[in-house]
Amino acid sequence: MSDNMQPTDEVLDDEVLDEVEDTDSLDEVEEFDPFEGMSDEELDALCDEDETSLGFGDVEPGFRSGFVALVGRPNAGKSTLLNACYGKKVAITSPVAQTTRRRMRAVVNRPGYQLVFVDTPGIHKPKDGLGSELNKSALFELNDVDVVAVLIDATKPIGRGDAWVAERVRCARCKKVLVLTKADEADPAQVMEQLKAAHELMEYDDEIVTSSVKNFNVDAFIETVAHFLPEGPRWFPEDMGTDASDETLVAEFVREKVLRRTRDEIPHSVGVICDALEQTKKVLRVHATIYVEREGQKGIIIGKGGEMIKHIGIDARRDLERIFGTQVFLELDVKVKAGWRDDEVQIRRFGYNAED
Repeated sequence: MSDNMQPTDEVLDDEVLDEVEDTDSLDEVEEFDPFEGMSDEELDALCDEDETSLGFGDVEPGFRSGFVALVGRPNAGKSTLLNACYGKKVAITSPVAQTTRRRMRAVVNRPGYQLVFVDTPGIHKPKDGLGSELNKSALFELNDVDVVAVLIDATKPIGRGDAWVAERVRCARCKKVLVLTKADEADPAQVMEQLKAAHELMEYDDEIVTSSVKNFNVDAFIETVAHFLPEGPRWFPEDMGTDASDETLVAEFVREKVLRRTRDEIPHSVGVICDALEQTKKVLRVHATIYVEREGQKGIIIGKGGEMIKHIGIDARRDLERIFGTQVFLELDVKVKAGWRDDEVQIRRFGYNAED
């Protein structure tokens, strides 16, 4: 420190301290209120100005934006609908229940509005620590979105699971839209019966019947939920598609291939961590580790002569090359981590925990 510079915190001598003690008590000091004298209209304008400053880029008057949570039982079609709205695959899908373990946001930009879709784990009655965290993650989104899209499978009878979801969604302080999915697999009579049963669970602000795989009413669904968006800023840059990190995408697409390639005893026990990502001039080098709970499961994933792990790697690499737009060199390991689904530390390590 130079001689002409003074420390930020000066030590007060006794004389100065005496002067401080002689001043009026803090209770008698008049507090400064920067908003004193402002009318309600002026305060509202100030809040609107602050909110707009949080966004990305200028937006025209009347621009609307907001968040839409996709909720429902496992395998209701949430991730498939998210991919259809976004226009390409960013969320993993499989016939296995509880495929989605991480909340993922996908941004859809249209003239006059920006929609942020939030894919959530299927809401279910948990059987282990992982299930409890997935429920927390899904239910957490109900507190901070503008619209909740309640997805119900058109092909499966509505039962206690749907009622359990409805009970938790009913109290959310946001607009609610009923979305009947997989309409391509149901006949018209079945669709009408499902709609009737869904309305017995709770009240909705709107409803729509969709088929994501056939792209039926996907754009109409986007317009339906966009109708309920408030005026607001552009929350994400126009060139941003998803908030998932590269490491998360690697881990999720590897896990998807495990789910699609292995038998029923494997899926719920599988967790994947991306250990390394290195972009070289010609190739993206990726290393990921697949974790299971038992040695027998490890043997199934590796397969006879390493055939299963080879196919898993080939499948995952194809998707990763599409996502990253470059050649990918993927290395996979398989390790055993007994009881990780009931270990809070391990659940957090995999990134499957609910947000604090």
